Amino acid sequence: MFTHDDAAALGDELTRLRRALHREPEVGLHLPRTQERVLEALEGLPLEISTGKDLSSVTAVLRGGRPGPAVLLRADMDALPVQEDTGVDYASRLPDAMHACGHDLHVAGLVGAARLLAAHREELAGDVVFMFQPGEEGYGGAKIMIDEGLLDAAGSMPVAAYAVHVFSTGLPAGFVGTKGGTFMASSDSFDVRVVGKGGHGSSPHAACDPIPPLCEIVTALQTRVTRSINVLDPAVVTVGKLRAGTTRNVIPEDGRLEATVRTFSEQTRQDVRELVMETVEGIASAHRVKAEVDYRHDYPVTENSVDEARFALETAGELFEGRTFESPQPFLGSEDFSYVLQQVPGAMLFLSACPPVPDPSAAPVNHSPQAVFDDSVLPDAALLLATLAARRLEGTTA
Repeated sequence: MFTHDDAAALGDELTRLRRALHREPEVGLHLPRTQERVLEALEGLPLEISTGKDLSSVTAVLRGGRPGPAVLLRADMDALPVQEDTGVDYASRLPDAMHACGHDLHVAGLVGAARLLAAHREELAGDVVFMFQPGEEGYGGAKIMIDEGLLDAAGSMPVAAYAVHVFSTGLPAGFVGTKGGTFMASSDSFDVRVVGKGGHGSSPHAACDPIPPLCEIVTALQTRVTRSINVLDPAVVTVGKLRAGTTRNVIPEDGRLEATVRTFSEQTRQDVRELVMETVEGIASAHRVKAEVDYRHDYPVTENSVDEARFALETAGELFEGRTFESPQPFLGSEDFSYVLQQVPGAMLFLSACPPVPDPSAAPVNHSPQAVFDDSVLPDAALLLATLAARRLEGTTA
Protein backbone atom coordinates (compact mmCIF):
# COMPACT_ATOMS: atom_id res chain seq x y z
CA MET A 1 0.00 0.00 0.00
CA PHE A 2 2.82 2.39 0.89
CA THR A 3 6.31 2.51 -0.57
CA HIS A 4 9.62 3.76 0.76
CA ASP A 5 9.42 6.48 -1.88
CA ASP A 6 6.03 7.61 -0.51
CA ALA A 7 7.53 7.97 2.95
CA ALA A 8 10.76 9.55 1.73
CA ALA A 9 8.75 12.23 -0.06
CA LEU A 10 7.56 13.39 3.37
CA GLY A 11 11.09 13.61 4.78
CA ASP A 12 11.67 17.35 4.45
CA GLU A 13 8.22 18.23 5.79
CA LEU A 14 8.59 15.92 8.79
CA THR A 15 12.08 17.24 9.53
CA ARG A 16 10.80 20.83 9.54
CA LEU A 17 8.02 19.86 11.93
CA ARG A 18 10.35 17.94 14.22
CA ARG A 19 12.85 20.79 14.42
CA ALA A 20 10.13 23.37 15.04
CA LEU A 21 8.93 21.25 17.96
CA HIS A 22 12.49 20.85 19.18
CA ARG A 23 13.05 24.61 19.30
CA GLU A 24 9.99 25.16 21.51
CA PRO A 25 9.77 22.20 23.88
CA GLU A 26 7.00 22.06 26.49
CA VAL A 27 7.00 19.98 29.66
CA GLY A 28 4.12 18.17 31.36
CA LEU A 29 0.43 17.86 30.57
CA HIS A 30 -0.21 21.32 29.15
CA LEU A 31 1.54 21.84 25.81
CA PRO A 32 -0.47 24.54 24.02
CA ARG A 33 2.12 25.42 21.39
CA THR A 34 2.87 21.76 20.66
CA GLN A 35 -0.84 21.01 20.35
CA GLU A 36 -1.20 23.95 17.97
CA ARG A 37 1.60 22.67 15.74
CA VAL A 38 0.08 19.18 15.63
CA LEU A 39 -3.31 20.58 14.65
CA GLU A 40 -1.64 22.68 11.94
CA ALA A 41 0.22 19.63 10.63
CA LEU A 42 -3.02 17.59 10.42
CA GLU A 43 -5.03 20.37 8.78
CA GLY A 44 -6.65 19.32 5.52
CA LEU A 45 -6.61 15.61 6.25
CA PRO A 46 -9.96 13.74 6.45
CA LEU A 47 -9.78 13.29 10.22
CA GLU A 48 -12.25 13.54 13.09
CA ILE A 49 -10.25 15.55 15.62
CA SER A 50 -10.86 16.14 19.31
CA THR A 51 -8.69 17.71 22.01
CA GLY A 52 -8.31 16.93 25.69
CA LYS A 53 -10.02 18.60 28.61
CA ASP A 54 -7.42 18.16 31.34
CA LEU A 55 -4.39 18.04 29.07
CA SER A 56 -3.29 19.31 25.64
CA SER A 57 -3.92 16.05 23.84
CA VAL A 58 -5.01 15.54 20.24
CA THR A 59 -7.03 12.49 19.18
CA ALA A 60 -7.70 12.06 15.47
CA VAL A 61 -9.76 9.32 13.81
CA LEU A 62 -9.34 8.34 10.17
CA ARG A 63 -12.35 6.42 8.82
CA GLY A 64 -11.39 3.74 6.32
CA GLY A 65 -13.25 3.26 3.08
CA ARG A 66 -14.21 -0.30 4.01
CA PRO A 67 -15.87 -1.54 7.20
CA GLY A 68 -13.69 -3.01 9.89
CA PRO A 69 -12.27 -2.53 13.38
CA ALA A 70 -9.99 0.19 14.72
CA VAL A 71 -6.24 0.29 15.32
CA LEU A 72 -4.52 2.86 17.55
CA LEU A 73 -1.18 4.54 16.85
CA ARG A 74 0.46 6.65 19.55
CA ALA A 75 3.06 9.43 19.85
CA ASP A 76 3.98 11.23 23.06
CA MET A 77 4.65 14.96 22.78
CA ASP A 78 6.22 16.29 25.99
CA ALA A 79 9.80 17.36 26.64
CA LEU A 80 12.00 17.08 29.72
CA PRO A 81 13.16 19.72 32.25
CA VAL A 82 16.72 19.53 30.90
CA GLN A 83 19.03 22.34 29.79
CA GLU A 84 20.09 21.44 26.24
CA ASP A 85 23.80 21.20 25.48
CA THR A 86 23.98 19.85 21.92
CA GLY A 87 25.06 22.84 19.84
CA VAL A 88 22.68 21.97 16.98
CA ASP A 89 21.25 24.92 15.08
CA TYR A 90 17.68 23.96 16.02
CA ALA A 91 18.42 23.64 19.75
CA SER A 92 15.83 24.53 22.35
CA ARG A 93 15.23 28.24 22.73
CA LEU A 94 13.75 27.79 26.19
CA PRO A 95 15.70 27.42 29.44
CA ASP A 96 15.50 24.09 31.27
CA ALA A 97 13.38 22.42 28.60
CA MET A 98 14.59 19.98 25.94
CA HIS A 99 13.30 17.17 23.77
CA ALA A 100 15.97 14.90 25.21
CA CYS A 101 13.93 11.71 24.75
CA GLY A 102 12.97 12.11 21.10
CA HIS A 103 9.26 12.77 21.55
CA ASP A 104 9.49 15.44 18.87
CA LEU A 105 10.47 12.67 16.45
CA HIS A 106 7.51 10.59 17.66
CA VAL A 107 5.10 13.41 16.82
CA ALA A 108 6.58 13.98 13.37
CA GLY A 109 6.58 10.25 12.64
CA LEU A 110 2.92 9.90 13.58
CA VAL A 111 1.97 12.92 11.47
CA GLY A 112 3.74 11.20 8.57
CA ALA A 113 1.80 8.00 9.22
CA ALA A 114 -1.45 9.99 9.20
CA ARG A 115 -0.54 11.48 5.82
CA LEU A 116 0.32 8.08 4.33
CA LEU A 117 -2.85 6.45 5.63
CA ALA A 118 -5.08 9.35 4.63
CA ALA A 119 -3.79 9.11 1.07
CA HIS A 120 -5.04 5.50 0.97
CA ARG A 121 -8.13 5.95 3.11
CA GLU A 122 -10.47 4.21 0.67
CA GLU A 123 -8.35 1.04 0.81
CA LEU A 124 -8.39 0.77 4.61
CA ALA A 125 -10.53 -1.99 6.11
CA GLY A 126 -11.40 -0.09 9.28
CA ASP A 127 -10.42 3.00 11.23
CA VAL A 128 -7.19 4.37 12.64
CA VAL A 129 -6.98 6.35 15.89
CA PHE A 130 -3.99 8.72 16.17
CA MET A 131 -3.07 9.42 19.78
CA PHE A 132 -0.95 12.53 20.35
CA GLN A 133 -0.23 12.44 24.07
CA PRO A 134 1.23 14.96 26.52
CA GLY A 135 2.68 14.08 29.89
CA GLU A 136 4.52 10.81 29.32
CA GLU A 137 7.53 11.85 31.39
CA GLY A 138 6.04 11.10 34.78
CA TYR A 139 2.61 12.71 34.45
CA GLY A 140 0.54 9.73 33.32
CA GLY A 141 -0.90 11.46 30.27
CA ALA A 142 -1.93 8.18 28.64
CA LYS A 143 -4.12 7.27 31.59
CA ILE A 144 -5.79 10.68 31.51
CA MET A 145 -6.50 10.32 27.80
CA ILE A 146 -8.01 6.87 28.43
CA ASP A 147 -10.17 8.31 31.21
CA GLU A 148 -11.34 11.01 28.78
CA GLY A 149 -12.52 8.41 26.26
CA LEU A 150 -9.54 7.78 23.99
CA LEU A 151 -10.31 4.09 23.50
CA ASP A 152 -13.90 4.88 22.42
CA ALA A 153 -12.87 7.56 19.92
CA ALA A 154 -13.57 5.35 16.89
CA GLY A 155 -16.81 4.00 18.32
CA SER A 156 -15.30 0.65 19.23
CA MET A 157 -12.34 -0.54 21.27
CA PRO A 158 -9.18 -0.78 19.12
CA VAL A 159 -8.14 -4.34 18.32
CA ALA A 160 -4.46 -3.40 18.41
CA ALA A 161 -2.20 -0.52 19.47
CA TYR A 162 1.33 0.35 18.38
CA ALA A 163 3.95 2.93 19.34
CA VAL A 164 7.49 3.59 18.17
CA HIS A 165 10.10 5.03 20.53
CA VAL A 166 13.44 6.32 19.27
CA PHE A 167 16.77 5.89 21.02
CA SER A 168 19.95 7.85 20.49
CA THR A 169 22.71 5.34 21.17
CA GLY A 170 23.81 1.74 20.77
CA LEU A 171 22.96 0.89 17.15
CA PRO A 172 23.21 2.73 13.84
CA ALA A 173 20.16 4.73 12.80
CA GLY A 174 17.30 2.75 11.31
CA PHE A 175 17.46 -0.44 13.36
CA VAL A 176 14.06 -1.55 14.74
CA GLY A 177 13.49 -3.96 17.61
CA THR A 178 10.99 -5.25 20.12
CA LYS A 179 10.06 -8.39 22.04
CA GLY A 180 6.90 -10.11 23.17
CA GLY A 181 5.89 -10.19 26.82
CA THR A 182 7.54 -7.92 29.37
CA PHE A 183 9.23 -5.17 27.38
CA MET A 184 9.80 -2.34 29.87
CA ALA A 185 9.81 -2.02 33.64
CA SER A 186 7.27 -0.57 36.01
CA SER A 187 8.24 2.75 37.54
CA ASP A 188 7.49 3.71 41.13
CA SER A 189 8.85 6.48 43.30
CA PHE A 190 9.19 7.38 46.92
CA ASP A 191 10.23 10.35 49.03
CA VAL A 192 11.55 10.07 52.56
CA ARG A 193 11.73 12.85 55.12
CA VAL A 194 13.79 12.11 58.22
CA VAL A 195 12.96 14.43 61.11
CA GLY A 196 15.34 14.86 64.02
CA LYS A 197 16.31 17.73 66.29
CA GLY A 198 18.55 20.53 65.13
CA GLY A 199 21.54 21.81 67.00
CA HIS A 200 25.16 22.97 66.92
CA GLY A 201 27.64 20.94 64.89
CA SER A 202 30.01 20.86 67.84
CA SER A 203 27.45 19.18 70.12
CA PRO A 204 25.71 16.36 68.23
CA HIS A 205 24.85 14.66 71.52
CA ALA A 206 22.53 17.55 72.35
CA ALA A 207 20.70 17.23 69.03
CA CYS A 208 19.25 14.37 67.02
CA ASP A 209 21.04 14.43 63.70
CA PRO A 210 18.89 13.29 60.71
CA ILE A 211 21.84 13.08 58.30
CA PRO A 212 23.45 9.78 59.44
CA PRO A 213 20.17 7.81 59.29
CA LEU A 214 19.38 9.40 55.93
CA CYS A 215 22.74 8.26 54.54
CA GLU A 216 22.33 4.85 56.13
CA ILE A 217 18.95 4.44 54.45
CA VAL A 218 20.54 5.07 51.04
CA THR A 219 23.22 2.41 51.46
CA ALA A 220 20.96 -0.08 53.26
CA LEU A 221 18.43 0.00 50.43
CA GLN A 222 21.07 -1.10 47.94
CA THR A 223 22.14 -4.02 50.14
CA ARG A 224 18.62 -5.11 50.95
CA VAL A 225 17.62 -5.19 47.27
CA THR A 226 20.54 -7.45 46.36
CA ARG A 227 19.91 -9.74 49.34
CA SER A 228 16.11 -9.81 49.39
CA ILE A 229 15.02 -9.74 45.74
CA ASN A 230 15.44 -12.69 43.36
CA VAL A 231 18.06 -11.81 40.76
CA LEU A 232 15.95 -13.59 38.12
CA ASP A 233 13.08 -11.15 38.82
CA PRO A 234 15.17 -8.07 39.49
CA ALA A 235 14.58 -4.64 40.96
CA VAL A 236 16.53 -1.40 40.77
CA VAL A 237 16.28 1.25 43.50
CA THR A 238 18.06 4.52 42.71
CA VAL A 239 18.23 7.52 45.04
CA GLY A 240 18.53 10.47 42.71
CA LYS A 241 18.19 13.35 45.16
CA LEU A 242 19.49 13.84 48.68
CA ARG A 243 19.13 17.11 50.56
CA ALA A 244 19.83 18.16 54.13
CA GLY A 245 21.24 21.13 56.00
CA THR A 246 22.19 24.70 55.20
CA THR A 247 25.77 25.06 56.44
CA ARG A 248 28.63 22.99 57.80
CA ASN A 249 28.31 23.72 61.53
CA VAL A 250 24.55 23.38 61.97
CA ILE A 251 22.80 20.07 62.53
CA PRO A 252 19.56 20.40 60.54
CA GLU A 253 16.08 19.63 61.73
CA ASP A 254 15.39 17.27 58.84
CA GLY A 255 16.71 15.74 55.62
CA ARG A 256 15.08 14.34 52.51
CA LEU A 257 15.70 11.88 49.72
CA GLU A 258 13.88 11.08 46.48
CA ALA A 259 14.15 7.72 44.72
CA THR A 260 12.88 5.69 41.79
CA VAL A 261 12.10 1.95 41.67
CA ARG A 262 12.05 -0.28 38.58
CA THR A 263 10.69 -3.85 38.54
CA PHE A 264 9.44 -6.39 35.99
CA SER A 265 6.65 -8.11 37.92
CA GLU A 266 3.78 -7.09 40.16
CA GLN A 267 4.98 -9.39 42.96
CA THR A 268 8.45 -7.86 43.05
CA ARG A 269 6.89 -4.43 42.80
CA GLN A 270 4.96 -5.07 46.03
CA ASP A 271 7.95 -6.77 47.68
CA VAL A 272 10.14 -3.73 47.07
CA ARG A 273 7.56 -1.42 48.59
CA GLU A 274 7.51 -3.50 51.78
CA LEU A 275 11.32 -3.65 51.79
CA VAL A 276 11.57 0.15 51.53
CA MET A 277 9.07 0.74 54.32
CA GLU A 278 10.77 -1.78 56.65
CA THR A 279 14.25 -0.39 55.96
CA VAL A 280 13.32 3.24 56.47
CA GLU A 281 11.27 2.65 59.60
CA GLY A 282 13.87 0.32 61.13
CA ILE A 283 16.80 2.68 60.62
CA ALA A 284 14.78 5.66 61.82
CA SER A 285 13.83 3.80 64.97
CA ALA A 286 17.44 2.80 65.64
CA HIS A 287 18.52 6.44 65.40
CA ARG A 288 15.55 7.76 67.39
CA VAL A 289 14.35 9.96 64.55
CA LYS A 290 11.00 10.11 62.82
CA ALA A 291 10.62 9.01 59.19
CA GLU A 292 7.84 10.04 56.81
CA VAL A 293 7.54 8.00 53.60
CA ASP A 294 5.49 8.91 50.54
CA TYR A 295 5.51 5.84 48.27
CA ARG A 296 3.78 6.08 44.88
CA HIS A 297 3.02 3.42 42.27
CA ASP A 298 3.56 5.22 38.97
CA TYR A 299 3.70 3.36 35.62
CA PRO A 300 2.94 -0.36 35.36
CA VAL A 301 5.08 -2.86 33.47
CA THR A 302 4.89 -2.45 29.69
CA GLU A 303 3.64 -5.81 28.43
CA ASN A 304 3.75 -6.36 24.69
CA SER A 305 1.33 -8.90 23.30
CA VAL A 306 3.39 -11.86 22.08
CA ASP A 307 1.36 -12.13 18.87
CA GLU A 308 1.37 -8.39 18.17
CA ALA A 309 5.10 -8.09 18.85
CA ARG A 310 5.79 -10.97 16.46
CA PHE A 311 3.58 -9.38 13.80
CA ALA A 312 5.23 -5.99 14.30
CA LEU A 313 8.75 -7.41 14.06
CA GLU A 314 7.88 -9.44 10.97
CA THR A 315 6.42 -6.33 9.35
CA ALA A 316 9.51 -4.31 10.23
CA GLY A 317 11.69 -7.09 8.83
CA GLU A 318 9.93 -6.89 5.47
CA LEU A 319 10.19 -3.11 5.38
CA PHE A 320 13.77 -2.79 6.64
CA GLU A 321 15.59 -5.96 5.67
CA GLY A 322 18.67 -6.54 7.80
CA ARG A 323 17.74 -3.78 10.24
CA THR A 324 15.61 -5.55 12.84
CA PHE A 325 16.39 -7.26 16.13
CA GLU A 326 14.48 -9.12 18.79
CA SER A 327 15.52 -7.87 22.19
CA PRO A 328 16.83 -10.71 24.37
CA GLN A 329 15.67 -9.01 27.55
CA PRO A 330 13.36 -6.21 28.72
CA PHE A 331 14.51 -2.66 29.33
CA LEU A 332 14.54 -0.95 32.73
CA GLY A 333 13.05 2.24 31.35
CA SER A 334 9.31 2.69 31.83
CA GLU A 335 6.45 3.92 29.66
CA ASP A 336 2.89 5.05 30.23
CA PHE A 337 1.92 3.41 26.93
CA SER A 338 1.65 0.52 29.39
CA TYR A 339 -1.80 1.86 30.35
CA VAL A 340 -2.97 1.40 26.75
CA LEU A 341 -1.46 -2.07 26.54
CA GLN A 342 -3.30 -3.09 29.72
CA GLN A 343 -6.54 -2.78 27.75
CA VAL A 344 -5.55 -3.27 24.12
CA PRO A 345 -3.21 -5.95 22.70
CA GLY A 346 -0.30 -4.29 20.98
CA ALA A 347 3.39 -3.57 20.97
CA MET A 348 5.91 -0.84 21.50
CA LEU A 349 8.93 -0.90 19.20
CA PHE A 350 12.29 0.81 19.48
CA LEU A 351 13.83 2.62 16.51
CA SER A 352 17.44 3.77 16.56
CA ALA A 353 17.88 7.42 15.70
CA CYS A 354 21.55 7.45 16.64
CA PRO A 355 23.46 10.18 14.79
CA PRO A 356 26.22 9.15 12.37
CA VAL A 357 29.15 8.75 14.77
CA PRO A 358 32.13 6.36 14.66
CA ASP A 359 30.96 4.44 17.73
CA PRO A 360 27.16 4.35 18.29
CA SER A 361 27.66 2.88 21.77
CA ALA A 362 29.46 6.06 22.83
CA ALA A 363 26.69 8.44 21.69
CA PRO A 364 24.85 10.28 24.51
CA VAL A 365 21.78 8.42 25.75
CA ASN A 366 18.14 9.53 25.90
CA HIS A 367 17.56 12.14 28.64
CA SER A 368 21.12 13.44 28.35
CA PRO A 369 21.61 17.19 27.73
CA GLN A 370 23.86 16.11 24.84
CA ALA A 371 21.41 13.63 23.26
CA VAL A 372 21.08 14.10 19.49
CA PHE A 373 18.66 12.23 17.21
CA ASP A 374 18.97 11.64 13.48
CA ASP A 375 16.05 13.06 11.48
CA SER A 376 16.73 10.63 8.63
CA VAL A 377 14.66 7.98 10.44
CA LEU A 378 11.43 10.01 10.31
CA PRO A 379 10.23 8.45 7.02
CA ASP A 380 10.98 5.00 8.49
CA ALA A 381 8.89 5.77 11.58
CA ALA A 382 6.00 7.01 9.44
CA LEU A 383 6.17 4.03 7.08
CA LEU A 384 6.37 1.51 9.93
CA LEU A 385 3.39 2.91 11.85
CA ALA A 386 1.24 3.29 8.74
CA THR A 387 2.04 -0.22 7.50
CA LEU A 388 1.34 -1.78 10.90
CA ALA A 389 -2.08 -0.14 11.00
CA ALA A 390 -3.04 -0.99 7.42
CA ARG A 391 -1.89 -4.62 7.61
CA ARG A 392 -3.47 -5.19 11.00
CA LEU A 393 -6.81 -3.89 9.74
CA GLU A 394 -6.59 -6.08 6.66
CA GLY A 395 -5.80 -9.08 8.81
CA THR A 396 -8.87 -8.63 11.03
CA THR A 397 -11.50 -8.35 8.33
CA ALA A 398 -13.92 -11.25 7.98
